[in-house]
Amino acid sequence: MGADMQVSGIVLAGGMSRRLGRNKAIEPIGGEPLLQRVIGRLSQVSDDALVVVADAAQGSELPVYDPVRTAVDVYPGSGSLGGIFTGLSAADREWGIVVACDMPFLNVELLNQMLSLRERCDAVVPVLDGRPEPTHAVYSKACLSSIERRLKAGDLKITRFFAEVQVNYMPQHEVERTDPEHLSFMNVNTQEDLDQALALVSAGQ
Repeated sequence: MGADMQVSGIVLAGGMSRRLGRNKAIEPIGGEPLLQRVIGRLSQVSDDALVVVADAAQGSELPVYDPVRTAVDVYPGSGSLGGIFTGLSAADREWGIVVACDMPFLNVELLNQMLSLRERCDAVVPVLDGRPEPTHAVYSKACLSSIERRLKAGDLKITRFFAEVQVNYMPQHEVERTDPEHLSFMNVNTQEDLDQALALVSAGQ
């Protein structure tokens, strides 16, 4: 399936990488910076990509090249919820597929599955082990007002706004049809995570 003209690809890259101790977005994975690897996967499902950063200085340090854009946090210090708001606000499309910058094994088939579930809802969110995965999910701009209310109230837990919109939860058994080992959801937060990711790449993932 080709890139979707109705969906923007939004990469959350505003974190400080405190646990790794250096900027994980530029760590080399499979011969390219991790962020570029993530953007490359998203470009297979969307023709409009943007990277959300904490500030302009952070954005200038990242390997982001035209036509990919950067968007600076509208609500600084508001975590992933603020990143989702900023990305959706800046997106050219009505829908945005949101992922974190430290997910080296995004599965294009799974992303397309999620996009196919957008009918009659405002968001598509996978569920693993009984918990939603809100930073590997699809949101429409219809979510913006609910998200902004939470941001203004200082309530930054992403899943709390779900009660105010129509969410299509993708059950775990559906996820596992495409990604049985849940590799799509792996985050690189620590050196141990990075070592594991590099080993998986060496093994052909």
